[in-house]
Amino acid sequence: MQAAANPRTLIDAIVPVYRPDDRVYAIARDVAIMVGFAFFVALCAQIAVRLPWTPVPITGQTFAVLVTGGALGAWRGAGSLGIYMLMGSACIPVFAPGAESTAGSWDAHFILPWSGSCGLVWSLSSGGYIVGFILAAGLVGWLAEQGWDRKQWVHLSMFLGNAVLYVPGLLWLNIDAADGDWAKTLEWGLYPFIVGDMMKLFLASLTLPAAWALVARLRGGGER
Repeated sequence: MQAAANPRTLIDAIVPVYRPDDRVYAIARDVAIMVGFAFFVALCAQIAVRLPWTPVPITGQTFAVLVTGGALGAWRGAGSLGIYMLMGSACIPVFAPGAESTAGSWDAHFILPWSGSCGLVWSLSSGGYIVGFILAAGLVGWLAEQGWDRKQWVHLSMFLGNAVLYVPGLLWLNIDAADGDWAKTLEWGLYPFIVGDMMKLFLASLTLPAAWALVARLRGGGER
């Protein structure tokens, strides 16, 4: 079967389409995968560090978003983060912990007890970043479909995805919390996260090729 022999994305190598002619099965498989990765992002969102000078916490979400896009491809990656956004908007506590969970100077939260937040994205200071997650996963996923998740371009792919999510994130933070003050917007929403994001995208850049190599080893063959 061509889809299994020459998969375009990591998830198709791990979970092949065993019944490609069964449309109901294919849809159910893709929906289950997207929901599963939405919960993966929610889990990583529970790794959060609150800085005293910004309303936006440092979380593990960026790592999860980049891995999700790279593993699922463009439309499933974007769809998974769309599901994640809808879950939080429906008041399922999947977003990063609120200020009451990590408040003050350099407070941190690690998964348990579960302290997720929820709400409509336009009611949250960090709502623009959640929208940006969808764009980032879609872009990284599209690049992964071109093979960038297995080659030297993987680092650039993750960097571009990380940069894209900041566009709506900073725009909304500027409108919602910084009252149009771009100096304050960058101080709150960009500068504190550069080092952490570099570390997370580097980790994501290692995760995807390593996963491909493991799949190839288990199957006793090459990547393509």
